Amino acid sequence: IPLYSAAFSSPSLKSDLSKAMSQDGASQFQEVIRQELELSVKKELEKILTTAPSHEFEHTKKDLDGFRKLFHRFLQEKGPSVDWGKIQRPPEDSIQPYEKIKARGLPDNVSSVLNKLVVVKLNGGLGTSMGCKGPKSLIGVRNENTFLDLTVQQIEHLNKTYDTDVPLVLMNSFNTDEDTKKILQKYNHCRVKIYTFNQSRYPRINKESLLPVAKNVSYSGENTEAWYPPGHGDIYASFYNSGLLDTFIGEGKEYIFVSNIDNLGATVDLYILNHLMNPPNGKPCEFVMEVTNKTRADVKGGTLTQYEGKLRLVEIAQVPKAHVDEFKSVSKFKIFNTNNLWISLAAVKRLQEQNAIDMEIIVNPKTLDGGLNVIQLETAVGAAIKSFENSLGINVPRSRFLPVKTTSDLLLVMSNLYSLNAGSLTMSEKREFPTVPLVKLGSSFTKVQDYLRRFESIPDMLELDHLTVSGDVTFGKNVSLKGTVIIIANHGDRIDIPPGAVLENKIVSGNLRILDH
Repeated sequence: IPLYSAAFSSPSLKSDLSKAMSQDGASQFQEVIRQELELSVKKELEKILTTAPSHEFEHTKKDLDGFRKLFHRFLQEKGPSVDWGKIQRPPEDSIQPYEKIKARGLPDNVSSVLNKLVVVKLNGGLGTSMGCKGPKSLIGVRNENTFLDLTVQQIEHLNKTYDTDVPLVLMNSFNTDEDTKKILQKYNHCRVKIYTFNQSRYPRINKESLLPVAKNVSYSGENTEAWYPPGHGDIYASFYNSGLLDTFIGEGKEYIFVSNIDNLGATVDLYILNHLMNPPNGKPCEFVMEVTNKTRADVKGGTLTQYEGKLRLVEIAQVPKAHVDEFKSVSKFKIFNTNNLWISLAAVKRLQEQNAIDMEIIVNPKTLDGGLNVIQLETAVGAAIKSFENSLGINVPRSRFLPVKTTSDLLLVMSNLYSLNAGSLTMSEKREFPTVPLVKLGSSFTKVQDYLRRFESIPDMLELDHLTVSGDVTFGKNVSLKGTVIIIANHGDRIDIPPGAVLENKIVSGNLRILDH
């Protein structure tokens, strides 16, 4: 932490420092600086709060108080948050295979367990990484349906099939709230009650001074980049503060199923829900994390370990540099977190009121448009697993992890590899093996609009293993890709794959132009 540079900006420190230096050396010196810094941040936050309009005052105060607690913890933490020597493989029974959960079957009355469930989707992200303005959940992913459309269709299908009342809750951020609320009107006639709440809005801090960049509460104009949503670990406090947690407990709901809205595999699983509602040993499980087997593509995913007698999520950012390769090893850490989580509402309420939810701080460095280096302090929802009682990992099929982070992912879910039924995507029965092809589209395809322009229609990919495309490439109608296909247009060249072409185990390079006559 750049405590020293922050400290020397304060003249009032000199006498304190000389005392500290003469007594207990460096540790006390640091403690004095830390206290001084906390005081400076407190003053800055108080100044910001005075600029809040009266109708936003209470809400802003809660956000800034939350940030202060997080900042205090950030200053207290010393060294890496994980002692590598204490990390062990989880005991066999703490991660159950999905087949074992499924083998227990379903209860006679499915609607009775569904009526205890609330579905929460993390909807704080923007579509900027895919070249889109506004919330990512509003990007069209299949037959003109957006992520949000598919989610609503899935839950409506459940409610109609089982005559239940499973609500959908969206955790928005200040970046996505307004646009999402506008679009929600179109679901007024669907059989799904939709609720929203906002995650906190925290100030980014200058990397050198560690003081907030923001000077007032506004987040438009020059203040646009001064604020950030502090990661999905914020769900516990925000959900509690919104009043929705108490509302649902009052309605007899018992569990939330939390997942990323861009994970198209994260549908309500009745077998997992039944396992929670009717635990085999009679001991209620407060937290289930769905994990799945690592492939070479997932080596950076957080993994479940045993740490000081509890299940603990370890993320790559927490791993000491010397052990990163070991962490990425598919043989030692075989599974990773899908971020599909089932959590007890009563437990969230208890732990939140005891201030006992412990999540490691993720320090995320950013550079603002003007070149200023800042850091934002974040937490991850799954890291709280160690605070809950009787937690469990369930090793689920890969089909429950189908995230769309890039246009390469988008190509897969738009293709004939998947069929769409009531908002749920399932792998086509015509594909002979259940693995998903590896697709890498180059930078010309990064933005959704460029990607769509380059495909006259989505190719047939039922027999594809691997596709790499680089450079200025377009695809005509009804192209079929099989086996391993690599298409590389060098700088200045262009390759147009002709309509109806069948490419099987081919490398295409050079220049191929097809022009209308």
